[in-house]
Amino acid sequence: MKEIQDKEIGDIVDLILSDYDDERSVNKIDILNQPDKAAIIDVVDKLLKILYPGYYSDKVYKIYSLKNNMSATIEDVIFHLKKQIMIVMKYCEEQSDVSEQELDEKARVMTLAFMKKIPYIREILETDIEAAYEGDPAASCKDEIILSYPGLFAITVYRIAHELHLLKVPMIPRIMTEHAHSITGVDIHPGATIGRYFFIDHGTGIVIGETTVIGEHVKIYQGVTLGGLSTRGGQSLRGKKRHPTIGNNVTIYSGASILGGETVVGDGVVVGGNTFIVDSVEEGTRVSAKKQELQYKN
Repeated sequence: MKEIQDKEIGDIVDLILSDYDDERSVNKIDILNQPDKAAIIDVVDKLLKILYPGYYSDKVYKIYSLKNNMSATIEDVIFHLKKQIMIVMKYCEEQSDVSEQELDEKARVMTLAFMKKIPYIREILETDIEAAYEGDPAASCKDEIILSYPGLFAITVYRIAHELHLLKVPMIPRIMTEHAHSITGVDIHPGATIGRYFFIDHGTGIVIGETTVIGEHVKIYQGVTLGGLSTRGGQSLRGKKRHPTIGNNVTIYSGASILGGETVVGDGVVVGGNTFIVDSVEEGTRVSAKKQELQYKN
């Protein structure tokens, strides 16, 4: 096989580099002003240690007190989260003319406001763990749920990202939830509103859209989509209610799709597997797809 010549390699390098010269989105090379995805994921990992100190703490630090260990972790999160928030704030049009000093102060205020929400996030997560334990007879203990259930991991990252979303932090919440999506197959937009005692069983293939509203004591199985009817409107649909509202004490079985911003699923509804719902459902209703006809051939 003939070796590739240096000139041929040089020609390829020149060809690709010349392709960077226009204004396309894929050509942005402003490295210093780009959010660091790895740093944001590292913040998520450290926040897990803060939220679940007995489960995610660094075992190498076990000789130190919990207070000293957590103090170091908290300070580390504050430093790196503030740095990333300051970077992404530059993407906001209203911040385009703001000085570096003002951006730094806004990032500081947002970071501290978020960190003060951690006890609240932990309080809600306790209800999610309880819902998983009570809702899954296969769960031997709550430790197993915290350490191994992908649904709880996705919910935890969502709870973190949602609080940042409420503080109007750009980009970072979505990077966080997409990180959880890549690990678990559960896609929860940080803008969704989800009540307490939320349980995702199995998890893979779940999609929960940005404007979804979910009540309390809701249980969702794998493959469920809470989505929009159409995205053909593109950016003209931004800010509009596009995803369904789910009431309290609702169970949605695997493969169900519930679509549309005007679709309301009432309290106590049970949605059967592989159903397709685009109209509102009255409370207490059981919805199921007509049984498929099976054929057996020898």
